Amino acid sequence: MATDPIGLLVVATGVVLVLVGLLWRGRLRRPFDPIRARLAQERLFAQRLRRAADMAIVAARRQAAPDEPAIIRVDDVIRVMSAQFGHHPVPRDLAAQALRERFEAGACRTDCLTDAFD
Repeated sequence: MATDPIGLLVVATGVVLVLVGLLWRGRLRRPFDPIRARLAQERLFAQRLRRAADMAIVAARRQAAPDEPAIIRVDDVIRVMSAQFGHHPVPRDLAAQALRERFEAGACRTDCLTDAFD
């Protein structure tokens, strides 16, 4: 059985295009870099921590009566981080820092109280 030269040419062209695409996107040129992976994980953790602080603030505001201030605790942020994102060993100082940051960014001084500044 003879091989079809046109089919062989199409397959070879496809293989070349795949290899060029892999080289161009950097997967073959840049091997796995553990430092870059660790930095990406730290950025993701910080982003999720800020999101957990926002979620804790929203939950506290919903639970507060209309004439009472919302009380947001650092433990609430840690609980949201564990429940929503699966991060169980959340350092308390990082959770407090994220809560302070989101507390100030969210204009919470007028209607919220927190223990993040202690």
